[in-house]
Amino acid sequence: ALRLVGGRSRCEGRVELKVVGTWGTVCDDNWDLADGDVVCRQLQCGRAVRVHGSATFGRGTGPILWDEVGCEGHEKHLWDCPAALEHDCSHKEDAGVVCSEHQEWRLSGGHDGCAGRVEVFFRSTWSTVCDSTWYDLEARVLCHTLGCGEPLQHLLFNHTLPAKMVYQCDSQQPSLAHCRWTYNKSAPCHQSHAAGVVCNG
Repeated sequence: ALRLVGGRSRCEGRVELKVVGTWGTVCDDNWDLADGDVVCRQLQCGRAVRVHGSATFGRGTGPILWDEVGCEGHEKHLWDCPAALEHDCSHKEDAGVVCSEHQEWRLSGGHDGCAGRVEVFFRSTWSTVCDSTWYDLEARVLCHTLGCGEPLQHLLFNHTLPAKMVYQCDSQQPSLAHCRWTYNKSAPCHQSHAAGVVCNG
């Protein structure tokens, strides 16, 4: 089995493999985008946007299972790639990846990181969020995700980025990625503004 741990979504984090019932990590020697592409595709997370070494997503526990991973990028599974089972690594060299289906958010143009226009990083680009289905619940989910408390006020901005996202939450979720979302579909965004929010944090 394969998973990403320590990121902000299931499509970002430290690479962990399960071998004979035990989860372990991969050493960052020779870790590159081709290796990351195989991980992202296997997890149905798109393709690799960035690869990381030096335990960017925290140090794992358990065995370091692989070193010198050498995927070409077309393999179906990470374990189809050549790798060394012997290593001289420690967990400070754990490998990680950020995949294109990972979503992260920011509030821009406000006084601080807890106020401004809602922007989402997805598929290698920053996008705005349409206000057509942006209500208190969506704003509350975002403020919580950013560690910014509760929403105080809704703001309206113009769409000036190349792509648009729509979110619809039915209940309080750990992040907007857990709600229903559509990317770059014109109908729900027709005549919309870009959503903004001021959180009390």
